[in-house]
Amino acid sequence: MRLVPATLAVLIQCAALLIVAAVIWIVNFAVTVYFGANLNISIFTLVLMQALFAATLSYLAGMATWWRWIHLCFPLTAWIMFQWHIPNAVYLVGFVISLSLFWTTFRTQVPFFPSRPVVWQQVANIIPQDNPVRLIDIGSGLGDMSMYMAKTRPDSQIEGIEIAPLPWVISFIRAKFRRSSAKFILGNYQALDFANYDVIFAYLSPAAMRMLWDKASKEMRPGSLLISLEFEIPGVPENIRILGNKNTPEIYVWKIA
Repeated sequence: MRLVPATLAVLIQCAALLIVAAVIWIVNFAVTVYFGANLNISIFTLVLMQALFAATLSYLAGMATWWRWIHLCFPLTAWIMFQWHIPNAVYLVGFVISLSLFWTTFRTQVPFFPSRPVVWQQVANIIPQDNPVRLIDIGSGLGDMSMYMAKTRPDSQIEGIEIAPLPWVISFIRAKFRRSSAKFILGNYQALDFANYDVIFAYLSPAAMRMLWDKASKEMRPGSLLISLEFEIPGVPENIRILGNKNTPEIYVWKIA
């Protein structure tokens, strides 16, 4: 059975904790037997070991790069916050904000991924230029991509859909202040009818790509475009691939037949 990343992350942290405990017990036993002394290890050293073991296990488990950084930073961040004696109200506020951003990640397996201006420009060049299009950004986040497209293509209908409440609220308010024609929807893209769109842009995660393709191949009209940033669809060759670099991921384009 394949575990979802969130579940695997919890198991990895637990496994790292057990490894740290085992290593400390073995080293302490050896020091006591051979040197007759007690091992004195600082809390920071234990936390650092936890972080390093968790990041290593994440790498061995084949988790995405950002998960390795999360595993590395989580124990250290928790220790720093404990040392600072931060009031409980701050933790509550942080929890509410995190919940608003990531509360659906466990179910959708799609964390919060913002795209960059260079990507918006490349997508603007990919979509048809001779006719107006209806484009939707799946997982629109804070709305930058959609508002850029609305400004670049005022002849077209640009929409964004976001399942996490906080990014959707922010994108909605920003669009009002900027007087952008981009429209933002709070909801799950699975409820959309893809036949209503000429271009669908997605920046999701590897775990979500097969489900996205199943829906797109059934509903999208011939000639419409499915564009994915960074993540390809296993077993489905793309029509266009725009190579990236160390700062910009690749872009995959499928033209529906």
